[in-house]
Amino acid sequence: QVQLVESGGGLVQPGGSLRLSCAVSGSWSGFYQMAWYRQAPGKQRELVAAIVSGGVTNYADSVRGRFTVSREYAANTVYLQMNSLKPDDTAVYYCNLRVGVVGPKDYWGQGTQVTVSS
Repeated sequence: QVQLVESGGGLVQPGGSLRLSCAVSGSWSGFYQMAWYRQAPGKQRELVAAIVSGGVTNYADSVRGRFTVSREYAANTVYLQMNSLKPDDTAVYYCNLRVGVVGPKDYWGQGTQVTVSS
């Protein structure tokens, strides 16, 4: 049974920083991608950043240069370092594990609220 647990959200002023963590338990095999998504009120869930099993990263244009996704293999934890935060970054952030390429299976965390406001 794969489980993902996020932590690290909160309230921060514009220009501030936060680091989100996603602890992953369970086992899987094959190609996988770990990612952070976010969903703001009234908007669709969107991909923020992803890191694939080979270590390649990908970012949404809106966060590139401000956010960094990384993985600590020993602890099976994925991080999202968020700098220069803006009010538009306010959303619930979700950790995602996608396993496989053909007919992939998605696992989700429960989400953590990030609010950027003065």
